[in-house]
Amino acid sequence: MRFDLDEQQRDFASSIDRALGAADVPTAVRAWSTGDTGPGRKVWSTLTDLGVTALMVPEEYDGIGAHPVDLVVAAERLGYFGVPGPVTESVAVAPILLATDERAGGLASGELIATVAFPPHVPRAVDADTAGLILVAGDGEVRDGVAGDVHESVDPARRVVDVDASGDARPADTARAFEFGALATAAQLVGAGQAMLDMSVEYAKQRTQFGRLIGSYQAIKHTLADVYIAVEMARPLVYGAALSLADDSPDTARDVSAATAAAADAALLSARSSLQAHGAIGYTQEHDLSLLLLRVQALRSAWGDATWHRRRVLEALSSSSLEALSS
Repeated sequence: MRFDLDEQQRDFASSIDRALGAADVPTAVRAWSTGDTGPGRKVWSTLTDLGVTALMVPEEYDGIGAHPVDLVVAAERLGYFGVPGPVTESVAVAPILLATDERAGGLASGELIATVAFPPHVPRAVDADTAGLILVAGDGEVRDGVAGDVHESVDPARRVVDVDASGDARPADTARAFEFGALATAAQLVGAGQAMLDMSVEYAKQRTQFGRLIGSYQAIKHTLADVYIAVEMARPLVYGAALSLADDSPDTARDVSAATAAAADAALLSARSSLQAHGAIGYTQEHDLSLLLLRVQALRSAWGDATWHRRRVLEALSSSSLEALSS
């Protein structure tokens, strides 16, 4: 099967690129790491103007009610630029949990940024100390949450916070919301992997060693080619998982987990290879590559780690095999 974006989706991705390219996102990420969310909220305001925050909000609450592929298009670009804040939680998960809640309108308008705790895989909520709405979800129910202790993350721009559920439980499609969380995270990992690859290719074209551009060395060429292949192999799996979600396929869990595991592996390979290409300078706080290196490390386990997702794929395949043998 061939996965290809239509013209409108490509234009949407290009509009996000133009807006975020002019927004100085790295400065916003560094400010967010120090607790100054002002520049980051300006970036979020830009996303609202583009319709990103309204993508998954139902139309009755002034949202777009978009296709999951549209979400993947946006999430990949947000991952490419490393947008700070609870991107997955507010853009992808909260709209599903608030599908019948009028507060979803606040997500669409950008007035509200939400975060979500989803035990056991998401025991703490990202940036719950600054989010306008905290949700605690699981077992078909969702409750509002209250922020507790703040913990450091491997990524300074992602504070993880203990939350306690409060108020009455409300029914919600938590199973579907979790899949959207994993899908949006996978898309961001693909975007981050692509961004680091692009940075490394450009660096290899400029950096000289022993009188030669490092990009002329076979070792660098082969390493970056491996990253390119890994990212290009992961991307269609992410889009395929989005189609499974759109169709309510019985294979949705398998497809989402396959995409997430592949995206996590591709992003990790890109991170390691980019650091190898850049050398020690790539890990310094002053270099923008370091922001993506840390983001990837945090996202790889944000909505279930690769080991858990691989196990879920294996269980789904084993179950299908048993069914085939018994029929």
